Amino acid sequence: MWLIILQSFLIILIIAIILVYIFGYGYLFNGISKTYLKGKSSANIDDGKLFSSNIIATENPVLWEEAPGYNTTELPQNIVDDLTHSHTASFIVIKSGKLIHEQYFNGYNQLSKTNSFSMAKAVTVMLLGKALEEGKIKNIDDKLSDYFDEFKQKEFGKEVTLKNLAQMEAGLNWDEDYKNPFLPNAKAYYGRSLIKATFSRKFKENPGKKFEYQSGSTQLLGFAVRKAVNQSLASYLSEKFWTPLGMEQNAEWSTDESGMEKTYCCIHSNGRDFAKLGQLFLDDGKVGDQQILNLDFINQMRTPTQKSEEIYGMGFWINHDNPVKHYYFLGLQGQYIIIVPEHQMVIVRTGSYNNLPKNDRGRPDQVKFLVNETVKLFQ
Repeated sequence: MWLIILQSFLIILIIAIILVYIFGYGYLFNGISKTYLKGKSSANIDDGKLFSSNIIATENPVLWEEAPGYNTTELPQNIVDDLTHSHTASFIVIKSGKLIHEQYFNGYNQLSKTNSFSMAKAVTVMLLGKALEEGKIKNIDDKLSDYFDEFKQKEFGKEVTLKNLAQMEAGLNWDEDYKNPFLPNAKAYYGRSLIKATFSRKFKENPGKKFEYQSGSTQLLGFAVRKAVNQSLASYLSEKFWTPLGMEQNAEWSTDESGMEKTYCCIHSNGRDFAKLGQLFLDDGKVGDQQILNLDFINQMRTPTQKSEEIYGMGFWINHDNPVKHYYFLGLQGQYIIIVPEHQMVIVRTGSYNNLPKNDRGRPDQVKFLVNETVKLFQ
């Protein structure tokens, strides 16, 4: 009797597994093994080693110059409480191009690499800007369908431009949900093929009609840039930015099984090197006397669009409502590279803030708090 029950259970289980793959949900098993069986409830800042990746190499590391008052100012209790409550990994402050404060929590240190999550979206836009500058992409208004014929057959999709993708105005049918394992983000994160996860999506309206933040848009942009530069995006990033910036460590960019980078997320680096990305924008694209990213393109990135109600540019979230104006790279669970031009300051915070409050049209409350309190402390 028990043998019959066991056999029946195994048959049902096998059929269920087959159906999961038939209906395109085979990536769920990857998610279970990489997340749930490791005691996590969602993607994590430490899961970089669980995925294949491409190396973002650095050649001549340059350490941050320390300010005269480096790490002599004790953080007030309200900042400490906020960073502790939000499970912070690193908190770094750069002022006038020098390291003035760095602090690590929960066992993390200067060499700890954590997941950028969606901060990589701004990096992907940087690569778009560099490809435009070098003439590898002719125009930011080039259509995605110029690069991939598949999109010529898609309603609305055939008119989508690279600028639409960068500004999150593509009209893509993509539900930006980070917790539901049956929605597109999970398939892109855990699946074997980013092409299957993104090229299969339809478009629901004309591009340029409205702002809707979508990881799928940046992934499609990444495919176009990758085709234009004819090399891996990790190697292009290394050549054009990572090495010129003198990054302290190689980084890793997670890929699918074909070696395509997850351009909507997943650059694994340390807080000090993330800060150098912020400093590049504070310096208007210059490293010393070398202009490594065109200033006109930088201004496009950090200019808020009308469709986003003045909160998003191209890859950057922007807050000009706050008395201390700032813009920033933003990633899931509270990854920030914040640029505060008026005070010549870059603030980096990484960590695992799973219930990150966003009460300001998608902008996290914590960013504004850290900007206001940090500027007050180090002004």
